[in-house]
This record gives sequence, structure tokens and C-alpha cells, in this order.
Amino acid sequence: MTATIVRFRNDLRIDDHPALTAALQRNQPVIPAFVWSPDEAGDWASGAAARWWLDRSLRSLAADLQRRGSRLIIRSGDVHKEIAKLVEETTADALHWSRGYEPALLESDQQLETSLTKRGVEAVSYSGRLLFEPDAVRTKQGNPYRVFTPFWKACLNLDPPREPHSAPRKIPAPQDWPASASIDSLGLAPQRDWADQFSQRWQPGEQGANQKLKRFLKQAVADYETGRDRPDDYGTSRMSPHLHFGEISPHKIWYALQTQGSDGSQAYLRELGWREFAYHVLVNFPETPDQPLRSQFENFPWQHNAKALRKWQRGQTGYPIVDAGMRELWATGWMHNRVRMIVASFLTKDLLIDWREGAGWFWDTLVDADLANNTMGWQWTAGSGADAAPYFRIFNPVRQGEKFDPAGDYVRQWVPELKSLPKKWIHNPWDAPADVLADAGVELGEDYPQPIVDHGEARKAALAAYEEIKAT
Repeated sequence: MTATIVRFRNDLRIDDHPALTAALQRNQPVIPAFVWSPDEAGDWASGAAARWWLDRSLRSLAADLQRRGSRLIIRSGDVHKEIAKLVEETTADALHWSRGYEPALLESDQQLETSLTKRGVEAVSYSGRLLFEPDAVRTKQGNPYRVFTPFWKACLNLDPPREPHSAPRKIPAPQDWPASASIDSLGLAPQRDWADQFSQRWQPGEQGANQKLKRFLKQAVADYETGRDRPDDYGTSRMSPHLHFGEISPHKIWYALQTQGSDGSQAYLRELGWREFAYHVLVNFPETPDQPLRSQFENFPWQHNAKALRKWQRGQTGYPIVDAGMRELWATGWMHNRVRMIVASFLTKDLLIDWREGAGWFWDTLVDADLANNTMGWQWTAGSGADAAPYFRIFNPVRQGEKFDPAGDYVRQWVPELKSLPKKWIHNPWDAPADVLADAGVELGEDYPQPIVDHGEARKAALAAYEEIKAT
């Protein structure tokens, strides 16, 4: 008996899954499969934090499938060989999957479609990760967009995104199931449990994604426009890892927000638009994970300072808001978006360290590490990417802390050495009088580091470096 294989990848859900919906419409057994093939992603295989999330998300998906009378078949190895073997073992006549947009996945998908079609197997990919296909809009000149606002305006002038599909109650099973590896055998979870706080803060999987959306709509979306920049408050959705792993579709979020009718919901839709823009840029400029979009930045005089990079990674820069963000990242696999901009500006402009060093660290430590978003965020801050911030926009970490963490609650949470400092000095402890430091139990250089760079001097050096490449 023939069957349809549904290959899961970064679409680990059952609800609103176009490839699964299409497979069910063929009225034959469906074989859900996941192939762990890090080589398929080229240079961008999942980092350690993302692998932790993937391990738990796969377990959630497997349980959801089991409740519907199905299974998740696990394979590991070369994706093309493993899919070919699975097709042969099951006599499947079709493979359905959600389209990939990362450069290596686009190439892999094309090869997979070609090889299966030659064998007489229906090979169809579906749009399951984005609201709009990356090539759906172009400038009047027929070029890809480099600026967000006209890009998003063009998207909103298209037909609205399709409405979400309903999740099936049952999934028809084959008479005989093919062999499957265990999720444990993939080795995704860390050998040392450095991710102990991850489990306390996150619930990977479709159920966790839906609960997170429900909480956001109930508690935070109304004030999102003003609250999203405050790391000391629960003002953001924290949906990014769920979206990256496809545990919830952007279509479901889109239509849930349409029912809100608040300024906050419109502001959040715009953030979804930035995600769409990131993929538009990645697909049309596939070199950007490794190269600056603005070519003059190829000659930027980046500094190679391993010691300073290490201090930044470990949250030991002496700037409390920067250190709080980097420690939050290490402990939880996540960082507030405003703080991501602050720490990225500090690395690229205060320390003059190449944005690719920061992007690589984020890639390995973020549970929501996403090639399109990560690349756009770093190139935006560095001034080298699409719709980038002007290079001379250099965040002052003290002013940013005072503005977005005014009471110092965020810093106190992640930099407990400073928890007893009054808020007047929490973001600039080096300016505090000796008696204030003593009362707070802080000895700079011992309990907490002195600033590794003077921001005022660093700003001058960054602007001089920018003038240098402008002249070339």
C-alpha cells in the first residue's frame, strides 16, 4: 500500500501545517518523519542551545502524533539517502514538507525534489514558515527591497495571508511502521546540564507555544508598543523560539492579533513584518550571513581582541546593562530584544569587534537562533546591512540602562553583585562615591569589574574608523 511521507524540519507542529494537511487529503496512510542531518544546513547547523530546544520539541511532537494514532519516525544521517531509504521501505509515492529558505536548505530542497521526481515520487514543498513568500514583492525596478517600511507596505497590499488550517483529530497510520531511531540517539541534549534554567523558563513544543501566545494576548499585547523596550518587565511575547522551530505558525498569530484591535497588536504585527523582511533579505542576498550587505564595510578596521571578546561573552565588561544581557543569555538561552541591540552595539562600536563574532556567539547560545533574524540584527546594529542603523548611532550603555531599566531591576536580577546599589548608581557604579560602594558591598575590580573601555573614547574611535572606510 502506498503512503505519503511528511518530513518535519523547522515546522514541529500539527496545527496549521500545510504539508500535513495536503498529505491527509490524499486519503492514504501518512508517515511523519524527522531526519537529523546537521550537514544539510551547511555552515549553520543548530547551535548548542537550539539543539536543547529541538530535543524537547521533538518529544512534544512525537507525543502529539501518538495521541492522534500516529508516530514520529526518526532517522539520522545524509538527508537525501535517508529519505530515499524511507521511500523504498514504505513504498511511499509522495513526500511533502515545509519549504526552507536558508541558502543551504534551498539547495537541499531542490536536490531532493529533483531526485524524487526522477523516481516517480511526488515531491512537494509548502509555505509553512512565513506569511508571504520572500519573492512575493519587488520594488518598481524589479529589485529586492533593502528598506523595511516600503517592503512591509508592499506586503500589506497583497492578498491577506491564508487563514490557518485546523489540526487533524486522527492521522491515518500505515499497516506496518518503518524502523525508527530514538530521540535520545540523536545526542541533542547537553552531556553536562548547563541548561538547568532553560527547563524552568521554557516549554518547547506546540502546547507551550499556544500557552505563550494566550498569555501574551491576555497580559501584554495591549501595552506592547510601549512595554516592548523594557527588559525589567514581561512586555514582549517571547514567541521567537516557538516561531523559529515552527511550533506555531505566523498565520495563527496574525489572525489572533486581528481580533485584538489595539495599538499593541499592530505594533506586534510590524515585528512579524521584520521577520518576513529578514527572510526576504536572506533569500535575495544569501551571502549576508558571512559578508556585509554594504560592501564598504568589507574594509572596516575590526579589532582582533580575544580577551575583550571573552569578557563580553561572559558578562564581565563593567557595564551593568551589557553584562546583565550577556548573563541572561548564558543562563536562559534568550535575551530581551532591546538588550540584544545594546550588547551588539557595545561589541561592534565600543570594542570594534567584528559583528560576525557576535553573530556566532548568539548562534550557539540562543534557543531562538535563526539565520535570517540573527544576520539582520547584527548587520543592522553594525551599520552594514539592510535598513541598517547609521553607523554613528552608537548606544550609550549607561543612558540605555537608565532609560529602559530605570529602577535597575533587570540589572539586579542578572548582576547580583550590584543588587544593593541605589538606582542612581546601578548603571554607572564607577561614579558612585566610595561610601556608597562600601555600603553596597561592592569593591570595583574585585566584586565587579571596572569598565573594560571608556565609552566616550570608544565612541570617538568608532566614528574615526567609520570615516576611514567612507574615504575608501
